[in-house]
Amino acid sequence: MVPLRCEAQNLVPNPGFEDTDSCTFGLGLGAVHDWYSAYLTPDHLQSCQPYGAANSLPLNIATFQYPYEGGSCAGLITFDAHTGQEQREWLMVPLLNTLVPGQTYFCSFRTNAAFGGNGWNPINWLASNNLGMLFTTYDRQWNWGDPYPAALNQAHILYPQILSDTVGWTQVSSSFVADSAYTYLMIGNFFSNALTDTLHLAPDVPEWGRYSYTLVDAVCVSPDPDGCELSQSIEAIGGAGPYVYPNPATDALVIGNATGSDAVVLDMLGRRVWSDRVNSDRYPLGVGHWARGAYVLQVHGAPGVQVVKFVLAE
Repeated sequence: MVPLRCEAQNLVPNPGFEDTDSCTFGLGLGAVHDWYSAYLTPDHLQSCQPYGAANSLPLNIATFQYPYEGGSCAGLITFDAHTGQEQREWLMVPLLNTLVPGQTYFCSFRTNAAFGGNGWNPINWLASNNLGMLFTTYDRQWNWGDPYPAALNQAHILYPQILSDTVGWTQVSSSFVADSAYTYLMIGNFFSNALTDTLHLAPDVPEWGRYSYTLVDAVCVSPDPDGCELSQSIEAIGGAGPYVYPNPATDALVIGNATGSDAVVLDMLGRRVWSDRVNSDRYPLGVGHWARGAYVLQVHGAPGVQVVKFVLAE
């Protein structure tokens, strides 16, 4: 059963990608209302299309999947190890109201790892992590011919684990305190390949198949804690493996799912920055005095060494 949400509190217009001028055939966002591209060409997938068409649901060029709710969802490339240009696809939408600095906002969306589909040569053979929501104070609509944007290496709401569920819809949800009067929301993987982890969805991934394609549905931003689904607690973010939260971090972060393990943090030059025994389920670590940039957490435990990448931002 799909839980009910208070749509009146949702600051995201057209949260399920249902409102459109037409049932448009072909890849790209077509005639969907409100949403547009901030990088390359995300896709509007619709159940109204003939079965098996490029952008139809449930079967399309990238996957077989029913939408989480309604008859539509969006799809976007979230990792590219093929072109050498680290291409991504980012969705963008103007919020219905400007966020108030200092106020807490509750956010959620549903997502699914695409795999298979009806293509003769499917390109999305990988799953990846770092799918998230990023708020901005300015519009950054992307058009053909515009330069490819550099990786931003930040997100306000982040799913740090590899999204590998190709069957069900994974909920991503958390809250944050607005530090600016944000007016726009973007969704995508905003991190570079060096800061993104991947998983092969099939053995012997061909060179042309080194992409990750991800579905998005039911997007919500609300000032009301009851306005969005928030079943994903901080404790649940990491699943079974170790994790850090928030990511990116500024002054402090929490190491989770690592109790009793020896942990080491290395900078991107391989230099040891910190090491200790993790003695609690949510181990706090002060990082305010560390240099800004990317780091690697190594957790030594029974399964061996597990690695988590994180970023310290201004």
